[in-house]
Amino acid sequence: MQHWLGRAIPERENSRNGYRTRPWDTRVGTIELSVPKHHKGSFFPSVLERRRRIDQALYAVVMEAYVHGVSTSKVDDLVGALGVDAGISKSEVSRICAQLDEEMIEFRSRSLSHLGFPYLLCDATYVKARVARRVVSRAVVVATGVGKDASREVLGISIGDSGDAAFWTEFLQSLRARGLSGVQLVISDSHLGLKAAIAKVFPGASWQRCRVHYVDNPIMWSWRRSALNLDPP
Repeated sequence: MQHWLGRAIPERENSRNGYRTRPWDTRVGTIELSVPKHHKGSFFPSVLERRRRIDQALYAVVMEAYVHGVSTSKVDDLVGALGVDAGISKSEVSRICAQLDEEMIEFRSRSLSHLGFPYLLCDATYVKARVARRVVSRAVVVATGVGKDASREVLGISIGDSGDAAFWTEFLQSLRARGLSGVQLVISDSHLGLKAAIAKVFPGASWQRCRVHYVDNPIMWSWRRSALNLDPP
């Protein structure tokens, strides 16, 4: 503060003017800080961020809770349990987690031309998601590439209403548009829509059924027959 005001210079033109309090929410509770004021201009310590009263560690806690499906209202209870008396509003949670959307957009749009991926693994799962105030089933598809150096990298993730051929085709075409090349073998389950999309987008690549899905299918069928007390065919 003295250096900023120019105390070492006899003819300095500024001076202190008391302090103002500012709450700072951390994982160990809310801390009341005394920020110096001066007569001319404004001063703000570099350790803090403007218009932000939560430290980065607590930011990470809020984001982690949001990713694991904790509702914005319950995040307030979590923050209160950590010792932050003022709590946190739903709008503040949404604003904090908006940074995750920016990082995800950057991840999903990055270039894939830095390395050739001769092997491509495709898979999908279904999760419950809230859409227009309704909880519906959504398809989450993932493509993982194996490079020439045997390294693995998640190439893309997408969410849709269903994992049909049109959705898979659009997803795989987006990977090619981002620079994916050199695909020689695609490994996936035997979903007809996915196989059709693979043949359309990667016409020169071979296809192989995933061994994990191949083993799981008869196991699940056997378990279902046993649960229904059906005789084997």
